[in-house]
Amino acid sequence: MALALKKYGKILRISLSERLVYRADFFVSTIFRFLPLATSFLLWEAVFQSSGRTEINSFTRDTTIAYLLLVQISRMFSSMPGLAAGITRDIRDGNLKKYLLQPIDMHAYLLASRGAHKLAYIATAALPHALLFWWFRDVFTAWPGDALTWFAYVASLLLSFVIGFFFEAAIGMAGFWLLEVTSLLYIINAVNYFVSGHMFPLDFLDPWLARVLQYLPFHYLAYFPAMVFLGLKTGPDLWYGLLIELGWAVLFVVLARALYRVGLRHYSAYGG
Repeated sequence: MALALKKYGKILRISLSERLVYRADFFVSTIFRFLPLATSFLLWEAVFQSSGRTEINSFTRDTTIAYLLLVQISRMFSSMPGLAAGITRDIRDGNLKKYLLQPIDMHAYLLASRGAHKLAYIATAALPHALLFWWFRDVFTAWPGDALTWFAYVASLLLSFVIGFFFEAAIGMAGFWLLEVTSLLYIINAVNYFVSGHMFPLDFLDPWLARVLQYLPFHYLAYFPAMVFLGLKTGPDLWYGLLIELGWAVLFVVLARALYRVGLRHYSAYGG
């Protein structure tokens, strides 16, 4: 166990060094990611002004903007662009054999590599995000004032990373049975973007639909951590949500591992 942790710790450090070479790219891409966010701010500003209402389903204009800002932090942890596509490509091209011929577990290797990617991105995006939060500091009526809320928020972010990673890894296992999964990935990512609460708070949906979505894993990739920070998930709702999020995290870990083992029975690769 100690040797395995040391091995994948080295992979994490090497991957982090590689990612930091491209820190300027991380920084520039972060800046351009703010452009759609600015469009969202303007959109919801227009929605509140045209409706003549100060609240929509208990969300004010300030709360909505604060929510959209916090969703960027949530997605910083849970978003795994290219992971599923990379796994399917390795399966299709035969590159998967590198994990079979060497004493390296595929999921552990990819987890260390993706962890390094996230650390590099967070480090380079910290300053732009800090400036953005400072600029819109007035929309936050109150910051979490107790250690329990901060603990729940950090736990929800870390669990969202686990769910996001192993959900994408499980989808990537479709490459064992399908030659082309681009369309499948596009549909899943489109649905994920909508029902995760990335575009707007899920409270804006019909109550019955919002209740259904709270039992799905997408709910915990963007919406739930933001609501925890805003103090809109407290008491039993908070702990019940964390318990469901933990359950989804465990489920996807088991599912991704099981699909990998089953998929290897169908796998064959040729060449050097």
